[in-house]
Amino acid sequence: MQDLIDDYFVAHLSLSRNDANRLHLRYYKDYGLAIAGLVLHHKIDPLEFNSKVDDALPLDGIITPDSQLRELLADIDRTKVKPWLFTNAYINHAQRVIRLLGVEDMFEGITFCDYGKWPLVCKPHEEMFRKAEVEAGASSVDDCYFVDDSALNCRHAHSRGWTTTHLLEPDDPEPATKDARYQIRKLEGLRELFPQFFLSTSGVVDSDVAPLKTSQ
Repeated sequence: MQDLIDDYFVAHLSLSRNDANRLHLRYYKDYGLAIAGLVLHHKIDPLEFNSKVDDALPLDGIITPDSQLRELLADIDRTKVKPWLFTNAYINHAQRVIRLLGVEDMFEGITFCDYGKWPLVCKPHEEMFRKAEVEAGASSVDDCYFVDDSALNCRHAHSRGWTTTHLLEPDDPEPATKDARYQIRKLEGLRELFPQFFLSTSGVVDSDVAPLKTSQ
């Protein structure tokens, strides 16, 4: 996807490849989404961007059904937890991904970045977290449990009072400062962190689960 975003910057803003990548990363850092910067500063149509970038990804040959993920989601006790998808993607891209993963029926709803409305509201902005709370029917921030692979998103969710878990890739270096209350390297670690929310327990201790450590 990163290459397609850079391609879009090159084609529509007449930038060199290096300049396109730098601007793409700057907009991502400043606004949470590259498209937000494009719309704000260059009057780009976000739905047209979506068709050229997200919808153009050849995901059918990359993403396959994930039986382990499906089993994990199926084991959630829905009398205690409402599984809710929370994404910066547009709705059609998000639905496409979960369909390919074989988990499209595992969520009770989805909060997404609506490319059809301006201003764009996306993580990590506070309004996006409020939007998710309202749409998911959360009565308090204490009821919100958040798993994300973005340190920035986790940091903002943690500041808002959500119970946050930062999902690291297996090969990611250990962060100098943890950005969430918890840190895991695989989703199965959620069973150990929150056994009360699963109908059964795996019985496997995940050595890669780490709580947030802060200095006093």
